[in-house]
Amino acid sequence: MGTGAITSYVDVAQLVLYAFWAFFAGLCYYLIRENHREGYPEMDSGTGRGVITGWPVPEAKTFKLADGHEHIVPKAEAPQDNLAAEPAHGWIGAPLVPTGNPLLAGVGPGAWTERADRPDVDVDGNVRILPLRLVEGFDVAKQDSDPRGKPVYGADGAQAGTVTDLWVDTPENLFRYFEVELAEGGRKVLLPVNFAILKRDAVKVTALLGHQFADVPATKHPEQVTMLEEEKICAYYGAGTLYAEPSRQEPLL
Repeated sequence: MGTGAITSYVDVAQLVLYAFWAFFAGLCYYLIRENHREGYPEMDSGTGRGVITGWPVPEAKTFKLADGHEHIVPKAEAPQDNLAAEPAHGWIGAPLVPTGNPLLAGVGPGAWTERADRPDVDVDGNVRILPLRLVEGFDVAKQDSDPRGKPVYGADGAQAGTVTDLWVDTPENLFRYFEVELAEGGRKVLLPVNFAILKRDAVKVTALLGHQFADVPATKHPEQVTMLEEEKICAYYGAGTLYAEPSRQEPLL
């Protein structure tokens, strides 16, 4: 009966163990490099110049997307230079604080990712997020409350506008946004469903005050939203959770 021994010091089980160790080390190496593909290279935080390259940042790779576009990562480019913010302290790595309108500064809970400035599409190449009035076969469930026609109130109780339509993510069968016509000026803005509290006779938004809806980022197309516009719209409401009122930036105790 064979014992698996190759020599008096080496057997098959030992070789299999060594092979596993080598495979696992290679897997860790690969995963660490791929994990640094998004969000890198970064600018040197000490000097603000130069791009951090080399291990563990991998070489640039071009991904061919299903819609015909290409995405190159990592991309050696400087971070956003249009942030309305400055370091809170003089030391390296200090947090950024807004210098202008904090809801549009792009920092803290209002930060966004520079996604592609084009609408997201489904597997067939069709725009996936559209107003309910443009798609067939979708509607509000009978057992749910229909927000259309209901007033929208900010955290201060002031009416910001009225819901005129819903925007639906057709592949996911989900409502992503409320379309709100502002009370002042009549401009239409998008309200992410995640930030809306639907009540029997109104929609409440605690992230913003009533007058702050006027500065919600607009869309280039009245019936489409790009991925970058989605980032900025959601970031605006996210910033409101901290910056809508000065008291929100104070400690709870």
